[in-house]
Parts: sequence; C-alpha cells; structure tokens
Amino acid sequence: MKKRVIYIVLLCVFVAVLAFRNEESTDAYTWPKPYYTAVQGKNAAAVVDLGRALFYDPILSSDSSISCASCHTVYNAFAHVDHALSHGIQQRIGRRNAPALMNVAWSKHLMWDGAIQSLEMQALAPIQDSNEMNETLPHVLEKLNQNHLYQRLSKQAWGRSRITSEIVLQSMAAFVASLVSRESKYDSVMRHQAVFTPQEENGYVLFRRHCAACHTEPLFTNGEFRNNGLAPDSLLDDIGRQRITHNPSDAYLFKVPSLRNVEFSFPYMHDGRFKKLKQVIDHYVQIDTAQVHLSTVLRKPITLTVNEKVDLIAFLLSLSDRHFTFNPNLAYPKNILGTP
Repeated sequence: MKKRVIYIVLLCVFVAVLAFRNEESTDAYTWPKPYYTAVQGKNAAAVVDLGRALFYDPILSSDSSISCASCHTVYNAFAHVDHALSHGIQQRIGRRNAPALMNVAWSKHLMWDGAIQSLEMQALAPIQDSNEMNETLPHVLEKLNQNHLYQRLSKQAWGRSRITSEIVLQSMAAFVASLVSRESKYDSVMRHQAVFTPQEENGYVLFRRHCAACHTEPLFTNGEFRNNGLAPDSLLDDIGRQRITHNPSDAYLFKVPSLRNVEFSFPYMHDGRFKKLKQVIDHYVQIDTAQVHLSTVLRKPITLTVNEKVDLIAFLLSLSDRHFTFNPNLAYPKNILGTP
C-alpha cells in the first residue's frame, strides 16, 4: 500500500512537471501579431506572383545584371553566403552583409540599422543604392511598362496593365511577407509533434539561459538594436544605428537578427566576419564585458564547456526549416520568367 502511494505521488509530480513544461513551451511559442498585413482578396496570389517575379528579375538594376535574389537566395534562407559584404552591379561592394529575409512581416524596423520602417518602402533602398542596383524608380517603371509580361502580370494582380510605383512596391512587399519560416524541428517540438534529442534539449536549456534575452522565441529575435561587443571594422567604420538617429548612445548598435535557419545564413554579423557558428559562440564567451557601449545583457560573463558549445549548436540546428529553404514556390519562377 505504501509503495502504491509513493508511485501515485511520483506520477502526479511527473504530470505536473510535464504540464508546466508544456505550458512554458506554449508561452514561448505564442506568435505575436505581425506588423505587416498580408494582401487579401481573390487576386492576392497574383499580387504575390508579381512580387516574386520582380524579386528574381535583374530588370530592377541599372544594367540588368543583378536582382534582389542575387543577394537573397532561397537556399540560404534568403541570405547571401558568397561574400561577407553584399555585391552590387559591376561587382561594387556594399556596406554590410545581406541579412536573411524571413518572417519580416513581424519586423517593425528593417535593415541592420533600422533605416526603413515600412515593408512597402524597403525595396527602394537596394534599387537606389549606388553600390547595389544603382537604379531609379522612375526608370524601373519605364522599363516595366514597356514589358508585355509585366503588363499582363499587373493586369492579373491589380486589374490594370499600367504599372505604378505603388504596384511595384506593394507587390514586392507581398512576396517578401510570404517568406514565412515556421516548420523547423523546433516548431514540431513546440507543437508536441516531436521531441528534442538529449543534446538538443540541453542546448535549449543553455540557449534560454544565455541567448534568449535578445533572440526571443518564437521569432528568435526581439527586433531591437544591441551592441554585441564586436570591435568596429577599421575599413568599414560602420557606426550602426547612430547613422540613422545621430544619437551617440546608438553608436555601434545593430538589429538583432533571427536565429531561424542560422545553419544556412552564414556568414554571420552585420559585416559577415564569422563563417561558422562556433566562431560566433566563441565571440560571446570571450567578450570583453567592460566595453562602454556593450548591451547590459552581455555584461555577465558566459561560461560554456566544449561539450556545452556543441549542445548549443545542436539546438540551433533544430531551427533549420527545410520546408522553407527548399520550397519551390519561393524559388525562381520559371513558369513566369522562363529559364534564367
């Protein structure tokens, strides 16, 4: 009888712990309301198709040599792995590493320094940047309105063949907003459809202890700007958000990137200085906590053993979403643009 009572007590404790863990996971997995409202109506798919065609078409650049997809490839979570810094027309070097494009509908601020706060206006930055596409929107519209394909796509999407700046920017925003990644193993675990391995589970515990303050679940970014202790690159002299706000307290602050699909989106940091996740983790373990502008959440030293670093990486790999990175509906639209 006594053993049976002990068994029942232990079973109740186990159920209580499991319920707490499930509640904790559910809380962490509550997705916030997106800042961008997706296009609605019967023509919504056609609007996304038009935006997708524009995203992959080099017609947006002044010499028709590069497209948005030149720096944001689907297989790399719409990031750019070939160079530390983005490359534009005539191999001109950009100022920063091209960030991954996913779940941007939940982003209040866009770009590494938050220079853009509207998804509809975001495409203007690379189009007009002299180191990227080196083009003007009026000339883009002129080219598109002389193109029968885009006249037809515009008619299907917006009911008129005459293409305007609103049509271009809203269509591209609709496509970029459709780049939603939420089918990783982590997502399956949070939905109670899978379980972490012991290594991933330990990595998750370490992540929540050391990383979650900035890389908040389920988006794995808090959308804010932080100084993460990177020494300024002497060649780039990139002062980060201060370039936008002109506030000295914003010196060397950069937007916290999402860690979703981090397996595919190397190189890391705003200047692409790290090629491997181990280098990133080593940076945070070795960080000088006495730096003046360092984020307060990083002032407490992080200590990790070799095995713990491996476990942490194992968890980060559980954020990989191959349904997203190998989604043919997000790749180059051969059915629209033909063979590249």
